[in-house]
Formats: sequence, structure tokens, C-alpha cells
Amino acid sequence: MTKIILITGATDGLGRATAQALAELGHSLIIHGRNADKLAATAEALRATGAKIVTAQADLSDLVQVAEMARKVVDAEPRLDVLINNAGVLKVGDPLTADGQDLRFVVNTFAPALLTSLLLPIMPTNGRLVHLSSAAQAPVDLDALSGRRRLEAMEAYAQSKLALTIWSQAFAAEHPEGPVSVAVNPGSLLATNMVREGFGMVGNDINIGVNILTRAALSDEFATASGRYYDNDARQFSKPHHQATAPDEVRTIVKAIRERISAQL
Repeated sequence: MTKIILITGATDGLGRATAQALAELGHSLIIHGRNADKLAATAEALRATGAKIVTAQADLSDLVQVAEMARKVVDAEPRLDVLINNAGVLKVGDPLTADGQDLRFVVNTFAPALLTSLLLPIMPTNGRLVHLSSAAQAPVDLDALSGRRRLEAMEAYAQSKLALTIWSQAFAAEHPEGPVSVAVNPGSLLATNMVREGFGMVGNDINIGVNILTRAALSDEFATASGRYYDNDARQFSKPHHQATAPDEVRTIVKAIRERISAQL
């Protein structure tokens, strides 16, 4: 059955390669990008596979734009089978947004949480939410999450990825009927612009990540995995950072994320 799949950050790196693989399988894609020209060029290339391709433009560091994009998708699409929250940032020039939030948390945590919440009405109970986590996970500092404390790039990235992993887990607990919500570390240091710019290295075969994201989106092995974390470095479901298993801390972090996105719900 042809799926309707939305992929954020689909014009570069892992998102672009995953979009290519899913288009070649014949699925209908909604590809997100920030840059209009790159988005149009990516859509044109993907349409060569014969797949139906729709574009969705937004700067994920601006939650107003995220909400506008989500509402356009809800208005235009009969359903959404899969949401792959792929887009992420590590190193940025100025890490603060106009309203004083840490851009790494906005793009890596708040935007996926907001998209998930707004797109839920058109997702079937057997749909999939695939949130990109990371092997890099660090305890979430609520002052950093709320923009009151500045962090170095890697620390902010690691905290934002654990925050998203915690959000995915909490969402699954609150929606036992579905859709399935999983957090996936696609593999460490894959050959993406983020890795080249952040670590000065070419990186590992990007198809390692493409394979696991395709499986997470489509395969039966993830159909009953809601709330779980898949570590593709270990090639198995695993436990995330221990903060994700501390109920009081989980509740506090999820509450803080909800408060941050509430204005756009």
C-alpha cells in the first residue's frame, strides 16, 4: 500500500537520501525544506522516480512557520501515514532565536513536538512517528531548555536529542491506541553536512541511516515498538539515557516542552 510520508529536512543529507529511497519504493512524499530553491530542485529530482511529491517550506527555528506548515498539510492531505522528524542542527552562528530560545532545542525538540501534535488529527492509529534521536544524549537542563542558560554546541545537541526521545516516549504512553511513536539513533557520524561541519570528517555510509529510517517507517518490526528507542549503532532496541526512565524528570521535561509549544497549538 502506498503511504503518504512527510520528511523534515529532506533537501540534504540523511533526509534527502531517505526521501530518495522512499520515492523509489513508490510512496507519496511531502518533503520539507527551509530554502525554496533547494526544495524545488529536490522535488523535481524525486519526481523522476514517478512518485507523487509535495513540498512544504518552513524555517523550523520559527514555531509560527512550523504551525503554518502543519496546518497547510492538514488542510491539503486526506491522511498522513508517516512523519519522519529528521531535521536537526548542531553548529549555528548565533544559537539564540529572536525570542531568546536556544535554536538547537527549537529545531531538534520543539518543532518535532509541535508537528507531531498538529498533524495527529490526520494520522491513522497504525501510522508511524519516527523521531531522530542520537547516540549523543545528555541530561536535559531545564534552564537551557527554556533559553535561560547557554550551552556549547555539542551539549545543546545532546540535550535536545534526549528531550525529543523523552517526548516520543511520553507521547506513546499517552496514545496507546497509536500512532506508533519511536525514537531512532540512525547511526553515529553518518556522511552528512552536519558531520562534516561539526566534526571535520567525511562520515560513515549514509545508507546505514537510510536503511533504519525506512524500516522504522514501514516494517512490521516497528509496528509494536511505540515508546521505544532504537540504537542503530547497536543494531537493536535499547535503553536511552537514564533520565528518560526517571518519572518525575520525564514529567517535568514534557511539561516544559508543552509550555513552549502551547502558543501554536
